[in-house]
Amino acid sequence: MTDSSPPSGPVVAIDLGGTDVKAALVAPDGSVLRWMRRPTHRARGPEAVLATVVDTATTLAAVSRDVCERQPLAVGVVVPGIVDERRGLAVYAANLGWRDLALRDVLSQRLGLPVALGHDVRAGALAEGRAGAARGTDDFLFVAIGTGIAAAQVRDGAVHGGRHGGAGELGHLTVRRSGPKCGCGARGCVESLASASAVARRYIRALRRLEGPGAPRPTAEQVSRLAATGDPVARRVWDDAVAALADGLATCTVLNDPGLIVLGGGLARAGDTLLGPLRTALAERLRFHRAPELIVAELGTAAGCHGAALLALDLVGVTARPTGALT
Repeated sequence: MTDSSPPSGPVVAIDLGGTDVKAALVAPDGSVLRWMRRPTHRARGPEAVLATVVDTATTLAAVSRDVCERQPLAVGVVVPGIVDERRGLAVYAANLGWRDLALRDVLSQRLGLPVALGHDVRAGALAEGRAGAARGTDDFLFVAIGTGIAAAQVRDGAVHGGRHGGAGELGHLTVRRSGPKCGCGARGCVESLASASAVARRYIRALRRLEGPGAPRPTAEQVSRLAATGDPVARRVWDDAVAALADGLATCTVLNDPGLIVLGGGLARAGDTLLGPLRTALAERLRFHRAPELIVAELGTAAGCHGAALLALDLVGVTARPTGALT
């Protein structure tokens, strides 16, 4: 008689960012057997970035053999940029120097393991839907506000990437045609006004005009705290960021009518300093659409890595039993 029960065992989860790699050996219940964080080494070129991913996965596979006495079942890798999950392609990742890289097949060949490839923000949405702030909700929008801004739409429990893997680029929606130049080359994108990097950059420039080159260089999180205490420069920059983000979310609401928007990324840690004025600004921009509920993500910086683990478990037919954030 053939045993039809699904395989059991850990998976390797890798969240590849422009600065560092967050990776874990994860059991099906979401518990972490080993956690790693290392530099991406993008300054050394795209092949060095690929070598970092291979070395990280190889190291965690060795941990699996040592701790669990078995090979990992699969590897889940999530990356930024334009990702075609169906074909396993990293279509375009500017920060990593990749274009049309058959990443899934390359990694599978080098590692000798099944590989699931995903988009970092869409994977974060998957994780928040199954184990985070959107548990029990089949339809919601996940928005990551960090160095950049991106979104992922979840419908009927599935994350949608669009025809060519480019869905969810909320950060590159133009909301101020005469606004600052964005990294994508356009002007007035949401990302150029409301991302964490934009908030910090615009505050520093404004302060330098007032105090000269010796002015302090606070982070976006510090700017949010200054704004909450009434600092006039910080307040102006913060209000501009909230207005731009509200414009972008209003467009998403008109197009997709999400009942819930989950805000993740570093800037979401501002809490009510962001949520309060953003709720008001978003409601003011909607005429007959019902304003979606806004909440903060629960999984924090582990969302992408958790999502990578879920993709790997799905690939091999293991029903994940996540207990919450990776622990």
